Amino acid sequence: MFVVMDVFSQQRPQYTQYILNNYILNPALSGIENYTDLKISGRDQWVGLNGAPKTAYLTIQGPLGKKDYRTSATSFEIPGDNPRGKAYWENYTAAEPHHGIGLVVVNDRTGSFNRFSAAGTYAYHIGLNPTTNLAAGFSAGITIVSIDKSKNDFGNGDPSDPATGSALNGELNRIRPDIAAGLWLYSRDYFIGLSAQQIVPQKLAFVDDAAIITKGRLIPHTFLTAGYRFLLNDDINAIPSIMLKYVKGTSTHDFQVETNLKLQYRDLFWVGGSYRYEDGYAAMLGVNVGNTFNVGYSFDFTHTALRTVSNGTHEIVLGFLLGNKYSEKCPRCNW
Repeated sequence: MFVVMDVFSQQRPQYTQYILNNYILNPALSGIENYTDLKISGRDQWVGLNGAPKTAYLTIQGPLGKKDYRTSATSFEIPGDNPRGKAYWENYTAAEPHHGIGLVVVNDRTGSFNRFSAAGTYAYHIGLNPTTNLAAGFSAGITIVSIDKSKNDFGNGDPSDPATGSALNGELNRIRPDIAAGLWLYSRDYFIGLSAQQIVPQKLAFVDDAAIITKGRLIPHTFLTAGYRFLLNDDINAIPSIMLKYVKGTSTHDFQVETNLKLQYRDLFWVGGSYRYEDGYAAMLGVNVGNTFNVGYSFDFTHTALRTVSNGTHEIVLGFLLGNKYSEKCPRCNW
């Protein structure tokens, strides 16, 4: 009764392998590739901790009216030549102006809370110069936030909470609009992205009680990402990147920084690592199976007090390159 502690948390799930699918954070990537990109992911966070976050998502996005299939050394794997080597730099050209559409479905369960969201996305891509594109996009959909009150029973048989009303069990739901927007500047050797989710703040209360002074709200999440591709030799690329996430009221400084390093061998497989400020580290690896399927796996090590009660975090991302007409095994633009 006499101990008070502040706790902080973001409202939307976090992803370790967002570098494989920046589209999950930024709708401007809709239609960025020459094929329809389908990704399915599962994340089991803080394994061993009861009620820890479990996240699953499905994304699908593809271009409309995009005709530049790049029938060159950057599209066809020539024996003895690396499609991500010198030929990639020499033959890279910006895409023709085109549209892109997609769909994002996410389910995130943490403790007694469950958050389900579904949104359609649209983007337009335009070339700024022979090797640089700028894309602008937005998404619109719904978010359903639920509380399973039966999980609030800690042994006394009465899970009643004034913040959720007098119902003793069952599930309470609230549906809210979900709008996001973003910009994505990309070229043969770099990308810079800015996006915002939950642009329109929404009240989130399960009961209308004047005694509750601080009302729950869905607040904006802002992401700034950037990365650069270095050609170490004709077989190996190094891609360092950084993300700055700003969510007001969710940490001591309202922001969190993540750094990544991805080492890619040709367009066959890659390994990488990341560091998340005030959280921990992650190891990642992935493989491209032909030109139609890829898979990535990551394991997170936290250096917070949660390490004493959890066994790390597992995340897997499965990618399907639908309608990929040529032999590009790894994404050309979405790194």
